[in-house]
Amino acid sequence: MNPTIAVAFTGASGLPYGMRLVECLIAAGAKVQLLYSPAAQVVAKQEMGFTLPSRPAEVETDFTARFNAAPGQLNVYGQQEWFAPLASGSNPPDAYVICPCTMGTLAKVAAGMADDLISRAADVVLKEGRKLILVPRESPFSVIHLENMLRLARAGAVILPPNPGFYHHPQDINGVVDFVVARILDQLGVKHQLMARWGEKSE
Repeated sequence: MNPTIAVAFTGASGLPYGMRLVECLIAAGAKVQLLYSPAAQVVAKQEMGFTLPSRPAEVETDFTARFNAAPGQLNVYGQQEWFAPLASGSNPPDAYVICPCTMGTLAKVAAGMADDLISRAADVVLKEGRKLILVPRESPFSVIHLENMLRLARAGAVILPPNPGFYHHPQDINGVVDFVVARILDQLGVKHQLMARWGEKSE
């Protein structure tokens, strides 16, 4: 059975990671539940030059076509859509990735402040023992940031900063993005061929 993976875009820099992750999950046959914050709309324009509509239905239509998703494979929800499946422990996703993750979102999740769907879904995933992956994009980290990450790691979350390696000799920015996305997919147990693994030769 194909997994259901929730993905949230927040207002941190690094939206190309999130977009590529959704693309790869769709290609792998996963069912994707997408959330995004208003700040992510600003980042989409700034970093990728496209408009992320305010209405989730428009994003769902756009991304379904963009990523060639099957009917019903991609569902997009608004931040205050409390009747979304992932708002309840009775219907959690198999895993949830916040990518990119702002320090504000990370702090809310660490404190259990489930006051919007992005943070509520994280609360649900943690309490139901499902995998939560946060991709925090900030530099440098303050003591507050690090303490929040440690608190989440102790609660069972995976903290996966987008720190690319270069042993695969990326030829362009896409190779750098793919390195990080490959690490996320590995954590999700989703097969991919984004790059050769350590000790393997590239085809």
